[in-house]
Amino acid sequence: MRNFANFMGRNSVLILLVAVLFTSSCATKLSKVLKSKDFEYKYKMAEQYYANKKYAEAQKIFEADVFNYLKGTTRYEDVYYKYAYTYFYTRDYLNAENMFKSFVENFPTSTRGEECEYMRAYCYYKQSPKIDLDQTNTTKTMGLMQAFISTHPTSKRVKDAVDIIDLCREKLELKEFKSAELYYNLGYYKAAAIAFSNVSDNFPDSKKSDDYKFLMIKSYFKYAEMSYEEKQRERYEKVLTECNEFVERFTDSKHLEDVNKYKTQTNNIIKNLKK
Repeated sequence: MRNFANFMGRNSVLILLVAVLFTSSCATKLSKVLKSKDFEYKYKMAEQYYANKKYAEAQKIFEADVFNYLKGTTRYEDVYYKYAYTYFYTRDYLNAENMFKSFVENFPTSTRGEECEYMRAYCYYKQSPKIDLDQTNTTKTMGLMQAFISTHPTSKRVKDAVDIIDLCREKLELKEFKSAELYYNLGYYKAAAIAFSNVSDNFPDSKKSDDYKFLMIKSYFKYAEMSYEEKQRERYEKVLTECNEFVERFTDSKHLEDVNKYKTQTNNIIKNLKK
């Protein structure tokens, strides 16, 4: 057993040494390319790195000299295009978005223009953060994807653009719902009712519209229940109004029975309140 452990230990060291030597060799090779004064050689090496999916290395060579060397030539558009993708493939979506945008502006008649417009929007999508953070990039994604669809209605990428818009909308909807839910859990029932109402209004086609409306009714009922007596009638009447709207709008909802219970309970409370 000890011999096996020693064997594995020696091999681990050997593997680590080989990896270090390989990495060092690659770095030396890249350094040699970057120091070269032969721009055609640099261009060919950048192309080689790119073809081998070594995007970080290709990017360094592109931006060192090749980019400016080919400016104004017939190869410039292709290099610009690949340079933009090196940022995307290395997950630098902020710079990738800028490069795709710049590509469209610099090559307005390019056959790759449609792709780069889509990729610009997609870079915003890749920067869309977790639900509890600011969703500016999510909103920006939706705007750019919608603009793409309007500009290229027959594009094969339209379906993907629509799917991404739907995913972004679901994300924004969930963020608003969680905010409303937090108000409810903290006992801020009026704020919760307004927030649930806003979710319902902002996402009218949501499959959860009846859930939001029901939670709004619960919130308004809790708010009325906790109010001073002189304010209760007005606030319970608001509950009734929302119950009636729910019954008319969501005839097949799973919450219908509960809403009718709230309606009956609220009517009984109002009858017993002092006028």
